[in-house]
Amino acid sequence: MTKHTNDRLQGTLDLLVLKTLAARGKMHGYAITMHVERVSEEILRLEEGSLYPALHRMTQAGCLKSEWSVTESNRRARYYSITAAGRRQLAEEQRNWAALTGAVARVLQFT
Repeated sequence: MTKHTNDRLQGTLDLLVLKTLAARGKMHGYAITMHVERVSEEILRLEEGSLYPALHRMTQAGCLKSEWSVTESNRRARYYSITAAGRRQLAEEQRNWAALTGAVARVLQFT
């Protein structure tokens, strides 16, 4: 049974967004999407229907702050940046991800 590659993203969207903004600074949603796709060598894709609700949710939770600005192509867009609370959340998400991937690796290596 083959799953669509976007199924791999379930539960990791916050981690990817927080890490991207921590590393790259203030970005609009489309730039976040393009960064994740480029860095993952087109394996990971962020769909609009998932990304923008997540950005809104993380902003409401205080992990991100947003402001309107103009893009490189002279279009108005909402830019997001990570807050101190978002950096703490990122650290927790990274710990959780390391524990999960470590556990999966141990199961896969079991003989």
